[in-house]
Amino acid sequence: MVTIPPAHLLAASSLNSEGWRQTGELSLALLLSALIGLEREIRQKSAGLRTHTLVGVGAALFMLISKYGFTDVLEPGRVVLDPSRVAAQIVTGVGFLGAGLIFVKRDSVRGLNTAAAVWVTAAIGAAAGAGLPILAAMTTVLYFVVAMAFPQITRRLPRSSTAVSVLRVRYPDGRGILRHLLQVATSRGFAIDEVSTESLGYRQTGVSEPSGTSEQRPMVEVTLHVHGRASVHELAAALSELDEVDAVAAGDTNAIEE
Repeated sequence: MVTIPPAHLLAASSLNSEGWRQTGELSLALLLSALIGLEREIRQKSAGLRTHTLVGVGAALFMLISKYGFTDVLEPGRVVLDPSRVAAQIVTGVGFLGAGLIFVKRDSVRGLNTAAAVWVTAAIGAAAGAGLPILAAMTTVLYFVVAMAFPQITRRLPRSSTAVSVLRVRYPDGRGILRHLLQVATSRGFAIDEVSTESLGYRQTGVSEPSGTSEQRPMVEVTLHVHGRASVHELAAALSELDEVDAVAAGDTNAIEE
């Protein structure tokens, strides 16, 4: 005599099995997270293809484990599992991972966009693992809209005349170059809020003629806090064309990487 198990036990047994559906959801997470990672890799960010792919696949696997990995221990009325708890823990865990990608260097903040990309990738992987392929794919498309189109939009927004930007210029000391820097900045409509200098010691600046030997010069880096309606990047380009200016870097005081 063959005994047919109850319907709820058959359902639990099918959920507990590993099959092509779970493999497809994990593969979808791999594909979508790799697309985001490829974009970050092309931009040469600290978290690139491997990091984003692993985050997305890991989030999807955690969701699959939460959905299908414990049905063999379920007992009606005694053991109840809540798969949504794993999703909440993914958010917390990826938050710690993203915090490690954010760092402050002098007056600027770096890594926020990379951390946000990792966070979104984890959400996409979790959605794929939860069996929501349309939402996962749509979020990936939206990510590329934000990453590709939004920088073009922000460049066309009106500039604030009071927003402070930072310029760092490196040049040989004792040549009177600072005076020329200030003249160029003010002539382009910028107001100078603060000026600070830092000695960099002796640096190799190139090959001198006619001896053909490298020359050591005392170098200094000046930091200019400026504000104005003109483009600070155009000002940086103009400063870089001055004689003997070695390097120029520009950005907002709270600059966020693109």
